[in-house]
Amino acid sequence: MTKRLIDVDDAKLDEVRALLGTSTTKATVNGALDEVLALAQRRRALLDDDSVAGSSDLAQDGQRRAMWA
Repeated sequence: MTKRLIDVDDAKLDEVRALLGTSTTKATVNGALDEVLALAQRRRALLDDDSVAGSSDLAQDGQRRAMWA
């Protein structure tokens, strides 16, 4: 792990802290990074044609991609 000195928007940090239920800046930043990575993984899964092929409940590929891109 690397220590970094950065400027952080305190209002955004407080809002994210409340959303994540974290108590420290370190936990908030790491939690936010985890959330972004999880979102990217879910997005990739939703855009993966093999995982949704044959599902009549989902929009056509172009529409689905436009919604999650």
